[in-house]
Amino acid sequence: MKELLIIDKQKYLEENYPFSDIPKLTDKKRCIHCDGIITVKDYKVFVDEDGEEYICCPNAPECNGAVIDWIDLD
Repeated sequence: MKELLIIDKQKYLEENYPFSDIPKLTDKKRCIHCDGIITVKDYKVFVDEDGEEYICCPNAPECNGAVIDWIDLD
C-alpha cells in the first residue's frame, strides 16, 4: 500500500470517516493493535492497489490498525 499525503486532515475526516461520530483532531484514542495512545490528527491514509483508502494508526505501517481499531481512553 502507498501512503497518501493529506493536507487538510479535518476535511478528510469529515468526508471519509466511516462512522457517524467524527472525532476531533485533538482527541486521544488507543489503538488496540499496537496498544499505543494516539492523537487523531496524526492518522495516516494508505491506498491499496484497487484505489481503496484507509485511515490508519499513526504507527503504520509497523502497526496494521485502522480507524475501526481506535477506542476511547475513558
